[in-house]
Amino acid sequence: MKVVMTTKVDVASMNILEKLVEGFGFRVGERTFDGNPVYEGKDTLILTTNDEMIYYDNLDDAIRKQLNLEPELIVFASRHSSKQKLPALTTHVTGNWGEAVYGGKDASLAIAEPKAMKLALTTLNELNDLGWTVCYEATHHGPSELNVPSLFMEIGSSEEEWRNDRAGEILAESIIRVLDSYKKVDAKVAIGVGGGHYAPKQTKMAIESDLAFSHIVPKYAHPVPREMLIKAIERTNGAVEAIYVDWKGSKGETRQMARELARELGMEFIKD
Repeated sequence: MKVVMTTKVDVASMNILEKLVEGFGFRVGERTFDGNPVYEGKDTLILTTNDEMIYYDNLDDAIRKQLNLEPELIVFASRHSSKQKLPALTTHVTGNWGEAVYGGKDASLAIAEPKAMKLALTTLNELNDLGWTVCYEATHHGPSELNVPSLFMEIGSSEEEWRNDRAGEILAESIIRVLDSYKKVDAKVAIGVGGGHYAPKQTKMAIESDLAFSHIVPKYAHPVPREMLIKAIERTNGAVEAIYVDWKGSKGETRQMARELARELGMEFIKD
């Protein structure tokens, strides 16, 4: 069963929930999750919690316990916040390269589903008639303690955008397309190293080529220990075929380590 996760404390999340229910045939069932109604679709449930989702470690265990089902993929429908208040539609996987400041555990990564994120990115880009930025974000915040693949899909970056009806519609349709078709995506999976938080080079590559990114470690998290890059590979659903480095957007120690690791593991090394 696939799961869309929402929360009552997030205006954007409630906007997306409303558009999913209005436009895609979800109905309230008899079950509840965290005391809230469960919306049921053909092979997807929409669940709602009462607190910030970034702190919901072990959500998959809660789903098993409360609903007695095994989640296949979890899509978090969420807001994105930034000081710049950049109007944006974003996607990313969660985890912490070092200290856990906003949920999750230190040096812990959730399981990435790169084909779902690539489809999320390209669909958001296709449907974006708002003129907003569409991008990956680097791996950041919680929850990190999840043992099924997951991704965040977000509306950013201020209350004006979070409440925007068209943004909610774009996210809702994009989520449905991802859930319906992510397994059909034909792509080369890569770990991303370097660049800024909004991963401009990785975003461009994923939209214009066959690359699909898993975890992305931005320059501000460098230097990153070798074991964390290995963990990023291990915490990817499916085989990782390449390590991609934004060369100018990386610190020397980390980019050289990434090159050496690719050679050791027999992976393609892509330098941009």
